[in-house]
Amino acid sequence: MKRFRPGIGPTVVVCLLLPLMIGLGLWQLGRAEEKRDLLASHAERRAEAPIAAAQLHGLEAPAFRRIHLRGSFDPHHSVLLDNRIRDGQAGVELLQPFLDRASGLWLLVNRGWLPWPDRRSPPVFKTPGGTQSLNAWVYVAPGATFQLHADPTDNRWPRLLTAVGAGQLWSQLGREGFAREVRLEPGPAAYRVDWPVVAMDPQKHVGYAVQWFALALALSGLYLYFGWHNNKEKQHGSGHESIGPV
Repeated sequence: MKRFRPGIGPTVVVCLLLPLMIGLGLWQLGRAEEKRDLLASHAERRAEAPIAAAQLHGLEAPAFRRIHLRGSFDPHHSVLLDNRIRDGQAGVELLQPFLDRASGLWLLVNRGWLPWPDRRSPPVFKTPGGTQSLNAWVYVAPGATFQLHADPTDNRWPRLLTAVGAGQLWSQLGREGFAREVRLEPGPAAYRVDWPVVAMDPQKHVGYAVQWFALALALSGLYLYFGWHNNKEKQHGSGHESIGPV
């Protein structure tokens, strides 16, 4: 009867790598499902009519909710989010505090992307004056991200940051505000606002999952092949050793 003899070394390698590959494939499938749910929620919420800013506090899941704002921008406390690339061009996203008159609530409004071709000169932007009537939607980042926040002792504006937490900004300014970023819909006060809903679509996650499963299958196949192949070599070697002078 043939015996399976893969060897200790290959067995250890397979025991370590095979669960890892399968786990990564399942994780990618899970991420694909999360992205599908996110895209479905985005499409559903964007089809709804905008709500008033005062209704935001009572929402358990505010992501992608459309809101209608009426008030004015604070031009003195702007935030520029650095390292935002669009179509291969470097730029920033402009965020400014906005006071909604009806609710008395401050909101951190992302007015969109604008190019920054020369880093020796600050990005050029204008703040609309007077009362503005805007439509926006609530942005909630998927998962926890590493953020670099501003130094609370730094009084220079606008601030150039890698990321910003709206709640911390209101604390620094001594204001009562909504703890999420809101992003403008196209309009006179907006710059470029064609944000992607997800950085990677579900199909790419499925493709990566298939790759991990294929690697796991290939590893298993090699393990089985060499296990039987080594056994045959040992049997062949044993046959030669048994032949000797009479």
